[in-house]
Amino acid sequence: MAKKSAKNQMAILKQVLQYIRKYWLLVGLSVVLAAVTVVLTLYIPILIGDAVDLIIDKGNVDFNGVIAILQKIGIAIIITAVAQWVMNSCNNHITYHVVKDIREDAFHKLEQLPLKYLDAHSYGDIVSRVIADVDTFADGLLMGFTQLFTGVLTIGGTLIFMLITNVPIALVVICITPVSFLVARFIATRTYSMFKLQSETRGEQTALIEEMIGNQKVVKTFSREEAVKDQFAEINGRLQNCSLKAIFFSSLTNPCTRFVNSLVYAGVGIFGAIVAIKGGISVGRLSCFLSYANQYTKPFNEISGVVTELQNALACAGRIFELIDEEPQIPDAEDAVVLKEAEGNVELQDVFFSYVPDKKLITDFSLKVQPGQRVAIVGPTGCGKTTVINLLMRFYDVNSGSIKVDNYDIRNITRGSLRTNYGMVLQETWLRSGTIRDNLCMGKPDATEEEMIAAAKAAHAHSFIKRLPKGYDTVITEDGGSLSQGQKQLLCIARVMLCLPPMLILDEATSSIDTRTELKIQNAFATMMQGRTSFIVAHRLSTIQEADIILVMKDGNIIEQGNHEELLAKGGFYANLYNSQFAV
Repeated sequence: MAKKSAKNQMAILKQVLQYIRKYWLLVGLSVVLAAVTVVLTLYIPILIGDAVDLIIDKGNVDFNGVIAILQKIGIAIIITAVAQWVMNSCNNHITYHVVKDIREDAFHKLEQLPLKYLDAHSYGDIVSRVIADVDTFADGLLMGFTQLFTGVLTIGGTLIFMLITNVPIALVVICITPVSFLVARFIATRTYSMFKLQSETRGEQTALIEEMIGNQKVVKTFSREEAVKDQFAEINGRLQNCSLKAIFFSSLTNPCTRFVNSLVYAGVGIFGAIVAIKGGISVGRLSCFLSYANQYTKPFNEISGVVTELQNALACAGRIFELIDEEPQIPDAEDAVVLKEAEGNVELQDVFFSYVPDKKLITDFSLKVQPGQRVAIVGPTGCGKTTVINLLMRFYDVNSGSIKVDNYDIRNITRGSLRTNYGMVLQETWLRSGTIRDNLCMGKPDATEEEMIAAAKAAHAHSFIKRLPKGYDTVITEDGGSLSQGQKQLLCIARVMLCLPPMLILDEATSSIDTRTELKIQNAFATMMQGRTSFIVAHRLSTIQEADIILVMKDGNIIEQGNHEELLAKGGFYANLYNSQFAV
């Protein structure tokens, strides 16, 4: 397990370095400035030691020499401060540009992922990866840049200075120091898995919160408040436990390394005092050495803290890279056809499809639709009606068989051009955050005011839009704000009516609209469907009596096919379904 974890960390680290490589000039500048800071920081103790040696005895002090040294120290401090400020600016620039690049790649990947990925993962967990995990990664990366470079250079530089000053005392430091490394490594290898679990549990919690906020009405309707509280408390408890373990073990690093570092300082003080008594080193040089011993051990505390933060950062980076590395949907073929204005000839040949390999859904499905025909799809819940729509729009690809539009296999048509030729109104409404105008013109941004209002009137949405505080410029949230479900559905219908594509898909498009308005909408749809190939999914059979073809589906198969009168005359499944809805 430890080897696998280390391997994963190395793979994640390589991906992080790929993003950082883009800013190698700034990284190089940061390293140079870190070196300048370290050299000057190490030079100051030498100056202080020289000043101490100029204090020979009471009343016997070389003040001119001391003042000259103090001036040098002041200049060194100013240069060090400027170098540190510029270095921190470089590190901030690198970190937040890397984070920006990762977030952009993650969001772009979300736009490329097949729907099956989004269907298999909770939205809250995905949001947690892109927002919370990337923020945590940024904190760890910034600390790494800020302290890791200077820490490593300080250790190396101090060691060189100490060896130059006095080799025996330097060897004392070198012999005790590896213990600090061993302690930090022992703790770090055990915190990665804990931070990873913490990140995953936090994503689970975010998913629950997002789900409960979005469906609070349902929760209250079924009096599930206490059950939801218990579920949240259980996840929150797990998050508390794994967070406490991660923080506890990571917090051991600093005191443990500080203890080792205190041993180093004590060793230098005792051994150095013996050497000074024997005349092997001056008092000024010993004070310089003690300062070096302190500076030498200090980075170990910082680096151990950095290592802990990097464990957390790498755990979070691993989750976001899992998303970025997901297989995107199959790209459009290089020679894919751009469908400009479809005639509306649609053909399904021997289509087989299932969401789960071992659970069949649609089997041997064939259908031929002529341009301008209205095809209604009816059947019990779960029979595959919406799945047919998903396949027509190529949200999913068929397992076998083919779907053709104007004699082109849709797998050889660009997705964008295929979907542009369909106008789609779903039972599940979707509105974006913005004005009513933004939502209506989503499919046709260059629409004129007159065209937009005409579409709204045709959808019987104009009257309620005018009653809104700012009419068409009223800002709504992504869930429609105070709009009713029926009003949101009318906006979605108006959006399609504005585009008027050559083919239409209406999946329970009037399910949330009152009966009176529905009759008006049906008339508007009838006008809009003239000359357009239309697919209508409906549970209320009164809405599809005028369809040219009615497909009756059951268990993924077409069991009956014909128009309304023909199917009633057969007295089969459709007739029973129809009579059950209108029986007195």
